[in-house]
Amino acid sequence: MYFYELHEGDDELFSDVLLAREEEMPADDFFELVQGVRRQIQGHHEEDTLIEAIAVELERNYAFLFVSDERITAAVNVSPDEDDNFLIASEDEFSVLGLANADYRGAFADYVDEDGGSAND
Repeated sequence: MYFYELHEGDDELFSDVLLAREEEMPADDFFELVQGVRRQIQGHHEEDTLIEAIAVELERNYAFLFVSDERITAAVNVSPDEDDNFLIASEDEFSVLGLANADYRGAFADYVDEDGGSAND
């Protein structure tokens, strides 16, 4: 299995998507394929982002697997601190909460300076 990534955004905020493929594709060929698909769908796609639209098209027509949020079976929070390790949600919990097709992209972070104070204080 070979993995590919698409990035979109600027220096401050960006998104990315992962793709998988059973057969390897040279990086230059992958770039050219992505550019061709981008030109074809840009400005008229239903997905929230251009990279998601490209990923859907690559899955539909070019033997890629788009590793989307809908394919997540379980999510686990991992930390060096024992109390901060936990199962965020499983596929069953996503369904029970009515969130099976929700978009879980997001990151929240508190910055703690050397003195132990939070940047949000």
